[in-house]
Amino acid sequence: MGKGLLVLLTFGFLATALAVPARQSASSVPFAPFEKWRQAVLVGNSTALASLYTQTPAPELSGAGNTPVSLSEELSFWSSWKSNGLIGLTAQIVQQSQPSPQIHTIVLQLALTTKQAGATKKQFVAMAQNWFLQGNDWHLGITRRTAATRLRQPLENKTIYPEGVDANAEIAETIHSASQSGKRILVVFGGNWCFDCHVLDEAFHSPEIAPTLHKSFLVVHVDVGRMDKNLDVAKKYDIPLDRGVPAVAVLDSNGNLLFSQKSGEFEAARSMAPEDILAFLNKWRPST
Repeated sequence: MGKGLLVLLTFGFLATALAVPARQSASSVPFAPFEKWRQAVLVGNSTALASLYTQTPAPELSGAGNTPVSLSEELSFWSSWKSNGLIGLTAQIVQQSQPSPQIHTIVLQLALTTKQAGATKKQFVAMAQNWFLQGNDWHLGITRRTAATRLRQPLENKTIYPEGVDANAEIAETIHSASQSGKRILVVFGGNWCFDCHVLDEAFHSPEIAPTLHKSFLVVHVDVGRMDKNLDVAKKYDIPLDRGVPAVAVLDSNGNLLFSQKSGEFEAARSMAPEDILAFLNKWRPST
């Protein structure tokens, strides 16, 4: 939920979850064992995947919600992508570290592209992997991953809602800019602690959504603190904060309220798809 703490997928949590000191690797050379793992997932080769995990001791594996999963469940999760139409798998490496010669840690975001019935869809899985050198071979001993989502998951805790900002003054300044550009305004209420707020912000910067957003809208972020800041601003724009954040209000270029979120439409941003956000933006963009 949007009311939950930002702990699931932040950069720091994934590193901590693997219990490895985060010493950044200076090497830009791809880690060959990971590439073997990626290729095995891409072709759906469960046997090849199994050979890349530790046998003794048994690997420590966690899935969505940090729930422990067995090796067979993990192999099934990854090998089933091919039968479900997997045609592409790319990895954004957020961090690599090697705290000792026998341990290699990777924090990454996987983009999995599937095609079924002529329809292409991209999904994302954020993941952290601990590789251990056993003899002459590297094996996966600890992994943490999320469920697959249609929106890219944030892997760092950015400051989206700076403290000490006069929200009313910032909105007034944005209305002035909108009156000259003819754009509409998205007033986004939330907090830096809110995971779904970071998911929505990540979506706003994605190549699928950013062009539509930037063409027709200006964005103002209003910090609600721990539901104890800018309550007057939320009331002014008819936003019921008890329904969760992020919450969005849409203003026209003169600052008139066109829409206020009443049903928690964006509160579970992590479960949304790019087309859901695009449909909202296209509905509320200026007619000309």
